[in-house]
Amino acid sequence: MNADGNVIKIKHDVLFEIAKLAFAGELEEQRDHLPLKLIPGPTPQFRCCIYKEREIIRQRIRLAEGKAPGPEDDGNIIQVISSACEDCPISSYTVTENCQNCLGKACINACKFGAIEPGHYRSHIDASKCKECGQCAKACPYNAIAHLKRPCKFSCPVDAITYDEHGISVIDKNKCIRCGKCIHSCPFGAIASKTFIVPVINALREGKHIYAMAAPATEGQFGADITMESWRKAMKELGFVDFYDVGLGGDMTAAYEAEEWAEAYKEGQKKVTSCCPAFVNMVRLHYPQLADNISTTVSPMCAISRMIKAQDPEAITVFIGPCLAKKSEVVDQQIEGNADYVLTYSEIRAIMKAKDVELEACPNDNQTASTFGKRFANSGGVTAAVLESLKESDNCIDAKVCRANGSQECKKALLLMKVGRLPEDFIEGMACDGGCVGGPSSFNDQMTSKKNRDALISQADDRGILDNLKNYDMDKFSMHRD
Repeated sequence: MNADGNVIKIKHDVLFEIAKLAFAGELEEQRDHLPLKLIPGPTPQFRCCIYKEREIIRQRIRLAEGKAPGPEDDGNIIQVISSACEDCPISSYTVTENCQNCLGKACINACKFGAIEPGHYRSHIDASKCKECGQCAKACPYNAIAHLKRPCKFSCPVDAITYDEHGISVIDKNKCIRCGKCIHSCPFGAIASKTFIVPVINALREGKHIYAMAAPATEGQFGADITMESWRKAMKELGFVDFYDVGLGGDMTAAYEAEEWAEAYKEGQKKVTSCCPAFVNMVRLHYPQLADNISTTVSPMCAISRMIKAQDPEAITVFIGPCLAKKSEVVDQQIEGNADYVLTYSEIRAIMKAKDVELEACPNDNQTASTFGKRFANSGGVTAAVLESLKESDNCIDAKVCRANGSQECKKALLLMKVGRLPEDFIEGMACDGGCVGGPSSFNDQMTSKKNRDALISQADDRGILDNLKNYDMDKFSMHRD
């Protein structure tokens, strides 16, 4: 949400052009002409020359097709566009004009790697030799050496970003939790995710049984008059067989998670939620000894996908929401029956724009989820729904829940659990501040959409979680990973 408008425009232009060509069946023959079309020249628009701009577009096209931007693919859904990253300052430490060019040269004496040289007016740091230890900055009596923190590296909650010998950012897939925070922190638009736009469009063109599922965070994102019925109408115009509100999946997950919590509580076991894939990735990659504490209940996305596939064995399911880590849940976690594809709001909007389909104001009468399922997208929403389900089932336990809001709180809670000092019984982990509504690919920021979201949810009926699930044959599919 904090990315520069120019970065967002370039991204959307590429997605739109790819969607248009895919619908027309001309992507293969026209792909190589897109950089020239988007960057006609002769004057560069945002980089040093049109040739670099076209290379950046070419790499973005590859990502839009679900490929790595370069020749090597490590499998991560989040990738660095090297040609764009080259413009970022290479050295983390730099000598500012505050340097007095003093005789003592404390900075040079403090450096153990010979990275600092005396200059005519001030000292100079050789980026190729600098190991970023920071000793020079500590030694300078004038505080003249500044630490320039790259936004991508600074934003990463798990220190998964480093630089190669050329100063290009490198994402360690074995540390990256796929939260996507780095993407919108980069002012050069040098980090992006692979998309599923092309296979989704191909499935629509071929008339396959393809279903759309919108995240609970969707309500309120696009205004107070854009309801779930607005989405159903638009998705059917695109060619989807049907549309589902994943808030219903929130009810499903809450009910089965409640059973799991009750059993764990009685056995003295602590559990963590499994709804946020970035949080699950954090547990598995950074706290592997806690992997068995992850709830076996599937996410709301997986629950709705399994329900659809139980009804239609030929179904292809597509999740739509603000979360990049959901792509990881599909690609990395390999849960049977889960969504086949995930699209962010910008990606589905590119598909809609390519077919001249718009979201239109519709009555708010497409109610399939309880208000607890709808609030699943908010920090604390999972806890509220599970506790409500426990209450409705008369399975009252005195459960204490740590509502970890954002990656920093998640890390703190997991560390306490790891060392056996977590006072609570359960952890609700949401990697994004505010929950899914604060996802990296949100259409609007939380403050802008909150009023609209609250207004829409206030119009929902007062159905209970368990009563709502009586309308569905829950025995037709499993609500657990294995």
